[in-house]
Amino acid sequence: MSGAVVEPPPLSGSEPPAASLPPLEDRLPAEWKWSRRCAGATLLLGCVYLWFSVKPLWHTDLWGHLTYGRWIVAHGRLPATEPLLPLSKGMPFVDTAWLSQVLGYLAYQGLGLAGLQGLSALVIAAASGLLLHRCYQRTRHVGFAVLGLASFLWLDWYTFAVVRPQLLGLLCFCWLLHRLTAPRATAADWWLIPALHGLWANLHGSFVLGLGLLAAFAAGRGVDLLRRTGTWRAVAHDQRFRRWGLWLELSAAAALVNPYGLGLYLEVWRFGRNANLASLTEWQILDVHAPHGWLFLGSVVGLTMLYRFTPRRVAAWEVLTLVGLGVASLGSARLLSWWGPVAALLLVTHGHASVRRWCPWRAMPAVSPRNGKWTVVTLGLIWICLGYSPLGMRVLHRKEPALEKAVSDYTPLGAVNYLREKPPSGLVFNVYEWGDYLLWAGPPNLQVFVNSHAHLVPREVWLHYLQVVDVDSGWEEVLERYGVTTVVVDPRHRSALIRRLKDHAAWQVAYEDRRSVVFVRQPRS
Repeated sequence: MSGAVVEPPPLSGSEPPAASLPPLEDRLPAEWKWSRRCAGATLLLGCVYLWFSVKPLWHTDLWGHLTYGRWIVAHGRLPATEPLLPLSKGMPFVDTAWLSQVLGYLAYQGLGLAGLQGLSALVIAAASGLLLHRCYQRTRHVGFAVLGLASFLWLDWYTFAVVRPQLLGLLCFCWLLHRLTAPRATAADWWLIPALHGLWANLHGSFVLGLGLLAAFAAGRGVDLLRRTGTWRAVAHDQRFRRWGLWLELSAAAALVNPYGLGLYLEVWRFGRNANLASLTEWQILDVHAPHGWLFLGSVVGLTMLYRFTPRRVAAWEVLTLVGLGVASLGSARLLSWWGPVAALLLVTHGHASVRRWCPWRAMPAVSPRNGKWTVVTLGLIWICLGYSPLGMRVLHRKEPALEKAVSDYTPLGAVNYLREKPPSGLVFNVYEWGDYLLWAGPPNLQVFVNSHAHLVPREVWLHYLQVVDVDSGWEEVLERYGVTTVVVDPRHRSALIRRLKDHAAWQVAYEDRRSVVFVRQPRS
């Protein structure tokens, strides 16, 4: 024997060494195999969802819309006149957002505050996903797609701060923009786009902007053909022009499937001309010195520069849409929301084309193969993002977020608790921003002076409201005339009114904290 070590034979039934194992076979169907980019997009959109799902619920419009939704569910019908404000009794009420209000109230009824946070965050994430996908499809570049998403969130940041039916309208607008800018139309678009407008018309009055976008695409196609051919015959026989024109007609007809029929169109037209809205900042001319004004001007400057250098052909629909939305945004800051997705998509489209013109190597897409591993990663990310959100905690662990953390710091929680303990017997004068929450969380049958539906407040009442909050001459007589017994105001913006009330012999402070002050009228001696 030479002393060599002899290895013992392997035991019967033992496993072979790991190095000799064959690789696992990916048996997932091809249509379920996702790519690394899909996982990255899921992570990005998951972060968007998580961020907005933990943001406090704002103190204005949301609570008013929930109150109207509660009224509709309780009565099983839509109100014909304003049902909540005693000073607006008999005012015709065309509820352009009735379906959003009902859905919001049902979400709260089933899932509480977490349901409201989760629903709004899902809507924002869905709109962001549509824009992210279209930006990537147009550029085939991950960096530019992310830039498009960032631009969209940047431009619409102030819109996302307030949970209101407008968010659902914005989602519908993003979906329509996503379909109209697709490389090719599908057979499903012939019924999906009209159906979208039928749903949209019941969710929010912004459905007319969807019709305007369709009109811009159809008219823009006609302009492009006229510039190229110089004949109307080419326009009349163009398949794309005729398709967009028919979609516009079908969508306008589908929007009539609402409780008010043609009256909905008339209400949307009248709404923007209501004189009361001129007193509200978001309905005034865009303030270019405000942060959202700077965002708008920055995007205009960026688009102007890119249109100067882009080698890509500029479609007429781009000019028509940007000019239309730009002028509308300048006239009313509230309409800036619809500028955001269009501007972001076009910034990325022409920004990518300009970069490829000067630096082609920077715009080349990388290969991202599909396999089951990234499908598992993507599904895991979805589960994590949903599970760690307030909505996930509510569904999985029955954990409701604390009210103080779930609502904005400006919400008058203490004042509402006081009013519930000592319900006022007469009319309550309140600041406009709090009328909705007082109706939602205050004692039953609370009579408030105004709420966020300023267009339903009679003009005389609205002018009297402004007279009091601005402490103009005769403000005491206004409170006396309407029989106001309680005043609820905020020290942050109405300090002058608070000082005058504290100095007035007829009023006494009944409750006060850092957010709110409640005054009650003293009985006459």
